[in-house]
Amino acid sequence: MNIQRLPTVVIENVSPLVDGGRLAIKRVVGEELIVEADIFKDGHDITAAVLKWRQAGSRNPWSETPMAFIVNDRWRANCRFLEIGPHEFTIEAWQDTFASWQHEFDKKYQAGIADLGTEIEEGARLLETASLLAKKSPADAARLRELAATIRAGNPDEVDRLAHDPELIVLMETYSDRAAATEMKPPAPVYVDRTGARFAAWYEFFPRCAEGKADSTSTLKDCLDRIDDAAAMGFDVIYFPPIHPIGFTKRKGRNNSTTSETGEPGSPYAIGGPAGGHKQIEPTIGTLKDFDWLVKKVAAKGMEIALDFAINCSPDHPYVRDHPDWFFQRPDGSIKYAENPPKRYEDIYPLNFHCADWKSLWQEMKSIILFWCARGVRIFRVDNPHTKPVAFWGWLIENVQAEYPDAVFLSEAFTKPKMMKALAKAGFTQSYSYFTWRNTKAELIEYFTELTQMEMKDYYRANLFPNTPDILPFFLQHGGRPAFMIRATLAATLSTVYGIYSGFELCENAALPGKEEYYDSEKYQFKGRDWNAPGNIKEHITKLNRIRKENRALHLYDNLRFLPSDNDQILWFMKMTPAMDNILLVAVNVDPYQVQSGYVEVPFEEFGYLERGDAYTVQDLLTGERFGWHNRRNYISLDPQNRPAHVFRVER
Repeated sequence: MNIQRLPTVVIENVSPLVDGGRLAIKRVVGEELIVEADIFKDGHDITAAVLKWRQAGSRNPWSETPMAFIVNDRWRANCRFLEIGPHEFTIEAWQDTFASWQHEFDKKYQAGIADLGTEIEEGARLLETASLLAKKSPADAARLRELAATIRAGNPDEVDRLAHDPELIVLMETYSDRAAATEMKPPAPVYVDRTGARFAAWYEFFPRCAEGKADSTSTLKDCLDRIDDAAAMGFDVIYFPPIHPIGFTKRKGRNNSTTSETGEPGSPYAIGGPAGGHKQIEPTIGTLKDFDWLVKKVAAKGMEIALDFAINCSPDHPYVRDHPDWFFQRPDGSIKYAENPPKRYEDIYPLNFHCADWKSLWQEMKSIILFWCARGVRIFRVDNPHTKPVAFWGWLIENVQAEYPDAVFLSEAFTKPKMMKALAKAGFTQSYSYFTWRNTKAELIEYFTELTQMEMKDYYRANLFPNTPDILPFFLQHGGRPAFMIRATLAATLSTVYGIYSGFELCENAALPGKEEYYDSEKYQFKGRDWNAPGNIKEHITKLNRIRKENRALHLYDNLRFLPSDNDQILWFMKMTPAMDNILLVAVNVDPYQVQSGYVEVPFEEFGYLERGDAYTVQDLLTGERFGWHNRRNYISLDPQNRPAHVFRVER
């Protein structure tokens, strides 16, 4: 960031900033932004500073609040944003001439210096200057002139007393002379999302498999029972994989076979066919009219639909016919299909975002998102964004949010850490994470400390999915029902936003041998299911979502704090509100095979109303049980089969 440095005050080491202030910090409506900076000047004069904020591009006056001195030239202030959309903040600092005069006069007066006539005149002139700055308030201007005359006529005793008068201090702070102020330039950007961007529970399912039929499709109109079941479990976002027409050329078959049999539905990620492309619905599941009907039905339940934005085209997509130059061309004139050697995806053609006609291509991609926004969709999970230019995503998200500020974008990028971070900085509202593969206590502590307590917390919101249609982790394959309960508990409590892919609640764990992939994946076939099969964990998930909604500590992203436990298989952490009126202590046995026991430590002296030795009660919100605790160290035992976790609420 280019910070202007005038001879008066230096402003540096501002935090938080994303890439030095080049990219936006993320907040939601009403969420606090705490800003700190090193602020100092030459000499011994007193400095004043304010934090200023407003909507980006606004010509309205800045909102501002005084910054407070902390220690060693470090200053701090906080603000909150009340509207969705792009905002900005800056810092302004200046020599506080009145406070400097006040301090100097008091020191001389206390030292018994008799001749303070010059100092008294200096003070009177400062008040007269302030009166000129109070043009919009004639009453304040008159009062300042009156006080200036009183100072000029007063003796040192009277002047020293008046210099500390609260009325005068407020007037002089209000009408400070900032002519030589230093301002941080350019202002730092902040994007303010709706609260649902930070707190939500997602449920993913394929509409064609909504009824759990093994040999035929369900339709959009058949989805209501599945949506009602998700609502009963406490989910509020229904996420659909692609619902667009599926191509026929090189259509995939069961278990990713390169050939399909008659009646097999193909992969919904091979988008485009005779019925159209990304702005149409796969005919076997319904029509645009059916989709509009479903959006309204879902909204009436207080939920919303998220759509998959997969920039894949089957060989049958209209783009192939109308814009062959948008694709990668082979020397023989054919179009290159997708490859991830040794894997070949002959049912998909990737688009070339650097083609000669890239501007038209980018505009077309934006038009797809705007098309679905106009139909009531505001959440988009983006498939493999790391295979497209980061600059494209920054451009697309900024332009879509200019029309629909409440649009939410989830980055599905399981790739190099720096690319995942770059996508989040470019504007993605939420991001998938490595949570899926972080299983041990040490791994979880290290990773979630980085996510929620370090610089990532200001731009990277981790949406925790323990499984996806593409990924069935080995932990779930081998850990049985306890593993699913463990991972659900971790996902629901470590972050404010999480989701599951359908079948998780049924503990489905049949995998292709040696791979983290589902056997008989519904990406390539219909899936038969009993949605209430014995052994399901729907009750556990329902309790977790209820606990999340009822406890505000779980609505905050960066309040995660890991606490000591003497067992390496017991993860022990706390989340509490700033006012300490909602305090949760969570213990999870990360071993799905064995009972694990040990002592956990509770920092009760920080709660503000407990002293050492005081009795306090914790209630396990999963079971309703209450336990009376007295000390910092307390004993717990977790059986993965019956009680893999505690979610304690500290009761006053």
